[in-house]
Amino acid sequence: MTEESRQETTGTPEDELLLREGEKIVVAIGRMFPGLCEVVLHDLRNPDQSIRAIESNLSGREVGQPATELGLARMRDPGFPDIVQNYANRFPDGRPAKSTSIGIKNSAGQYVAAICLNLDVSLFASVARSLTNLVRTDEQEQPLTETLRARTAAELRTVIEEFAAARGQTPRSLGTPAKKELVRTLKTSGYLQVKHSVQVVTELLGVSRATVYNYLRSPDAGDRP
Repeated sequence: MTEESRQETTGTPEDELLLREGEKIVVAIGRMFPGLCEVVLHDLRNPDQSIRAIESNLSGREVGQPATELGLARMRDPGFPDIVQNYANRFPDGRPAKSTSIGIKNSAGQYVAAICLNLDVSLFASVARSLTNLVRTDEQEQPLTETLRARTAAELRTVIEEFAAARGQTPRSLGTPAKKELVRTLKTSGYLQVKHSVQVVTELLGVSRATVYNYLRSPDAGDRP
């Protein structure tokens, strides 16, 4: 190591303090997620031997090894973003990773260190596939739309009124074919299972109970206004 390199590595008391505090952070985070997230402290004053601490080692690197491409870019440019978060990365053996790099500046505005987190996302791949399979539903023809809750009389009234409004009419002014269509739709949708549903239908449509039951029995071909 040259004299210049030794001076850069030694740095100021402030720089050394920042690096020592960074080591505490690296150790604490790495030990919180062992085997899941690699945490590395880079000394950006010495690119050839930048790795100062590494916890939960997943990449196989060692203390004293050089900076990554991102670390070198940060060292060359004081305007480099302080935080580069959640970017795609890859470990030497090919495992996918999600990484975040946090730059640390001294009071002079110079990058002194960087803390890098590399999350092994391959560990979650099988879990993600299992969850996807678990929540997947099959696309298929269904005779009706199922709702897993009880219908209410208030909802029944709303459905009838909206059906008529969509046709520019009131429920009572609907023609016989439309009333038949409405009643059959209510049955298919489960609304005729609501307590007192037939009474609600007769009141809104202005027809008798017998007429409602006839709407349910009569074929479409016999519909007349």
